[in-house]
Amino acid sequence: MPIASPFFPRTSELCTSMRWKDWAGYYAVASFDSGHDREYYAFRHAAGLMDVTPLYKYEVTGKDAGLFLARVMSKDVRKLDQGQVTYLCWCDEDGQVIDDGTVSRLDEDHYRVTAAEPSLAWFHKFTRGCDVQFEDSTARIAAVSLQGPTSRDILDACSDADMGALGFFRFVRAKIDAPGGPVEGWISRTGYTGDLGYEVWVDNDDALALWDGLMHTGADYGIEPAALDALDVTRVEAGFIMNGVDYFSANHCLIERRKNSPYELGLGWTVHLKRDDFVGRSALVAEKERGPARRLVCLEVDWDEFEHVHDRYGLPPEICTSAWRDGRPIYDAEGRWVGMATSGAWSPTLKSNLALAQVEASHAALGTRLQIEVTVEYERHKVTATVIRKPAFDPPRKRS
Repeated sequence: MPIASPFFPRTSELCTSMRWKDWAGYYAVASFDSGHDREYYAFRHAAGLMDVTPLYKYEVTGKDAGLFLARVMSKDVRKLDQGQVTYLCWCDEDGQVIDDGTVSRLDEDHYRVTAAEPSLAWFHKFTRGCDVQFEDSTARIAAVSLQGPTSRDILDACSDADMGALGFFRFVRAKIDAPGGPVEGWISRTGYTGDLGYEVWVDNDDALALWDGLMHTGADYGIEPAALDALDVTRVEAGFIMNGVDYFSANHCLIERRKNSPYELGLGWTVHLKRDDFVGRSALVAEKERGPARRLVCLEVDWDEFEHVHDRYGLPPEICTSAWRDGRPIYDAEGRWVGMATSGAWSPTLKSNLALAQVEASHAALGTRLQIEVTVEYERHKVTATVIRKPAFDPPRKRS
């Protein structure tokens, strides 16, 4: 049975839809209203505030903390400066992805790892010879994501941090104004929307004060509580993959076909090969030399063809109001199966019908015209889907 996060007293009052999901064992709002439009537009035009406490969080400390993480991660995190965050993945011995997440360097020998899945048991497999300690801080640290064009203005107005100086994927210790007095926490310039945004991390006892403070200050900047359905659309626009949707952890795959390497998932840029050995390195070196069999691409579904298929039945075009995750076959121009679309969404901002897909590497070039399967009235059809630049949505303000 799911448990309540420290923000539940506020989110439960605001969730008029009564639509909840189980996210990593926590109650998580799917959408606060009957639809997620207001939350989506807050992310893209103002600011959305979302409870992200369910992210798994691990404190890794000790004189060999950096050495250990470099041993198990795709990046050499020893190169991180204090106050820096990096996105990466970690693989099994065969170079197949187990999970993706972030590592933050809080101090010389203190790192924080965020993950989509429980990872503590896997970490412990590789500690031999390392002076390293772990704490699962998931249940101790509350976190919110504040995303959107006005997110910096809000934090500028209610924190003592110099938000203009906080660079992309950097973090800072800060005090945030709250009704009962300032609360202390960490502000990181990170997020999952592909927009300007931040995440704020505090002790559980300060969670409600943080929420109230951000909502009070944010009222002048169009802040709205936001939730998973709106987030799912933004992450498709941003080309961000999701564990259990766009790929599956190698730990859970019953067949080899289901596993993916970082190069297949578009995460080759997170792999540092020119360094001492790490888990999966030999397999990744070999794959880089021969090239991946598959590649992750962004597809734009041809709207005119999509509309025409529905018109045959006298129906208007029907699209899912939220992001879909049920998977769709992808074919080449000759009708041969070449991959699968793993998730997709209608982008209200781009006015495009988007999909993320894994396809054979030979069909991954920009401009390649493929076909995606569309079912109307229980009958299967094929509609043109063109490989476009990923991310589809990439505003300059994200890094500004």
